[in-house]
Amino acid sequence: MRRKIFISTTLSTSRFESLDALRGLAMVWMTGFHFCFDLNQFGFIKQDFYSDPLWTWQRTFILSLFLFCAGMGQAMAVAQGQSWPRFWRRWVQVVGCALLVTAGSWRMYPQSFIYFGVLHGIALMLIIVRLTAHWGAWLWLLGGGVIAIKYIAIYAISAGATAELINLFNSPTLNWLGVITRKPITEDYVPLLPWLGIMWWGAAVGSWWSGRMGQGLSQLMPPVLYPLVVIGRWSLSYYMIHQPIMIGALILLAGQA
Repeated sequence: MRRKIFISTTLSTSRFESLDALRGLAMVWMTGFHFCFDLNQFGFIKQDFYSDPLWTWQRTFILSLFLFCAGMGQAMAVAQGQSWPRFWRRWVQVVGCALLVTAGSWRMYPQSFIYFGVLHGIALMLIIVRLTAHWGAWLWLLGGGVIAIKYIAIYAISAGATAELINLFNSPTLNWLGVITRKPITEDYVPLLPWLGIMWWGAAVGSWWSGRMGQGLSQLMPPVLYPLVVIGRWSLSYYMIHQPIMIGALILLAGQA
């Protein structure tokens, strides 16, 4: 049966397969990255995921694409008239999954567990984007400003702040802001700055496309790309299960080796 998307003059509440497919692409790319990371952890390969540009730049691109899609999706949801109760239901799911990630990472990496990773960052940024999604083209300026402010603030703190203040910004108490002079020891770190800027840029595109009633995005994806649509549509569930499955498989493989 052919899939259908209904577009009205006010923008439908249907899903946009193009956006879901783009989000799905980010998830598949992330899966490949995590699989290589897991292979490295189990000793099947030897790579430096913390400083080798091959891996650090991939992480940046994957995260940027995912947050861009999140901002775009939130802006379009607001344009579709998403209610606050519906927003909070989804937000609670994100926060709950973030807490599960913290608990699971503490179990595996007690010295570097995840306390403000991608889901933690998204939970905070979603609220900000929800409140500002109607600002339209101003979001481009805000996004660029946030990215610039991060590096300006870091320079100012490094140049003139006391050691106590620097240590405070570098501590878990405030390092979620992103104004740090050294990276924290954690397996995933997605602070407010500069990543809010990327999500705001996504929201700017989503707001612009909403004004065009989703033109282009409303088109159905060809069958070969539909798996990406499904993954993107269930991105949170996929995110939560992909690592346990891969790690479990590698544990079995390592035990048989």
